Amino acid sequence: MEERPFDPGEHRLGPTHWFEDLRVGQRFYINSRTQTEALFGAFQLASGDNHPIHYDREYCKVRGHRDMLAHGLQVAIQGAAGAGIFPHIIGDSLIAFLEQSSRFLKPVYCGDTLYPMLEVSEVKEGRTTGTVTLRLTIHNQAGLLVCDGEHKYLVKKRPI
Repeated sequence: MEERPFDPGEHRLGPTHWFEDLRVGQRFYINSRTQTEALFGAFQLASGDNHPIHYDREYCKVRGHRDMLAHGLQVAIQGAAGAGIFPHIIGDSLIAFLEQSSRFLKPVYCGDTLYPMLEVSEVKEGRTTGTVTLRLTIHNQAGLLVCDGEHKYLVKKRPI
């Protein structure tokens, strides 16, 4: 049997989905992740945020927290679309990540496991592109909604 030459462009999850293929209510799973000490340290290093509420257990306990409190942005990045299947589904139709918002609803502590999900909440058609709004939800291991928000993407329409 003759083997075809390898084409990196064909090494993908599946065919590109275009703006017309996206529907309100469509959900995009993102893997759960436990907020470990290593993630707290990596976020501190990347952000430069050195407030003791995020890195000093005794400081936190004196202030009524059960452990180190995750930075809000550390929680929000758990919903990064690239950590899930969304960018693999839309593939070559993605033009740009336009905006992001987050609300922090409950505390997240070291050791908590977060379960992010993106769901299409709005599609706005343009001439050759469309804007897709995804609602972000992040729940913790107890089922509490700890963060929500929106992501907006500019996506190409199917080529004619």
